[in-house]
Amino acid sequence: MERTAQEMTIAGSPERCFAVVTDFERYPEWVADVKEVHVLSRDPEGRPSTVSFRAGAFGRSTSYVLAYDYRDAPLAVAWMQKDGDLTNRLDGRYEFHAGPDGTTEVRYELSVELRVPIPGFVKRRAEGHILHAAVRDLKTRVESGS
Repeated sequence: MERTAQEMTIAGSPERCFAVVTDFERYPEWVADVKEVHVLSRDPEGRPSTVSFRAGAFGRSTSYVLAYDYRDAPLAVAWMQKDGDLTNRLDGRYEFHAGPDGTTEVRYELSVELRVPIPGFVKRRAEGHILHAAVRDLKTRVESGS
């Protein structure tokens, strides 16, 4: 299994980026492929700790449940897949590093393991789409002030 990453500079603070990333219930408003989100449990601080998603993937709908880790908050948030219909693993991490002039250097990492084998080039193309969309959509949302 490979871990892939994407980085981007966003005009906004690390705290703002963290707040947008962890406001899961609003993902359908700004994450292109996410159709539905439900927070299943929260940690003692009230942050979503287990979240279910329904998203478009590979030309169909997929569902998965992620468990979130806030130990490095607000400079990072990580997740591990607990359940999924198309994937055995969908683990990742956002990191937020303060940059010059109120910007944030965002790093998005993702590890994907599909239940059904597909050709490597198709998997790499799909991972590239997910990575690029994740940081592009985040940048758009943070910089719009929404």
